[in-house]
Amino acid sequence: MKKNEISIILWSDFACPYCYIGETRLQRAIEELGLKDDVKVDFRAFELDPTAPKEVTTTTPERFAMKYRLSLEGAKQQIQQISDLGKELGIDFRYATTQYSNTRDAHRLMKLAEDKYDSATVGRLNEALFAAYFTENLVLADHKVLLEKAVSVGMDEKEVKDMLESDRYDDEVRFDEREAGMRGVRGVPYIVFNGTFAVPGAMSIDAFKSALQRELKKQEEDNKVEEKPAERPHTCGPDGCQLL
Repeated sequence: MKKNEISIILWSDFACPYCYIGETRLQRAIEELGLKDDVKVDFRAFELDPTAPKEVTTTTPERFAMKYRLSLEGAKQQIQQISDLGKELGIDFRYATTQYSNTRDAHRLMKLAEDKYDSATVGRLNEALFAAYFTENLVLADHKVLLEKAVSVGMDEKEVKDMLESDRYDDEVRFDEREAGMRGVRGVPYIVFNGTFAVPGAMSIDAFKSALQRELKKQEEDNKVEEKPAERPHTCGPDGCQLL
């Protein structure tokens, strides 16, 4: 790591609304502080439901109502409140009509990108997969969708197709999830700054800016004392998302 560079490890899932919101806020904070060239992000896989089917079997409001024991109308209201957080960032956030399916292959695709392509391509793919799910409402278990998104960010079509038809990078995805378990991670996004300061959730842009500035100051002062975030971030875990 170069001097004054901030290293970020970020666990997330493409079916997690707070992950998309949190990562967008984090990127805005990085841009507003002019740190785009000084921050290195290492994406890690975290499947909210590794057993999720590859086919869409329920609507998001139906699944939400069942998980949180809400009426269908109550579920729709909660979903809309979460969607509004995304819309505040300028995202055409369509959470209510997302098509929930398994995300393992999407994570494997990210591993291919990280292994064979530069960080700019990895970042574009990460954004494309979130947008595919929350804005375009596409099925992320569909290999045609994954192939299209990969090619759109500059990845080789044959290489991606061959990977998707194999089990390559499955071990890497499982390794990320085992590491998360060893760290006690129960919800995502889970963000670690410079290996010491952990943020378990989607903080505000201002809170992320404070965290980034804190890390820069700690590097300058060589102070490794760990601090806790001042606000309560939003997270999603295997048992569901934190409701508003």
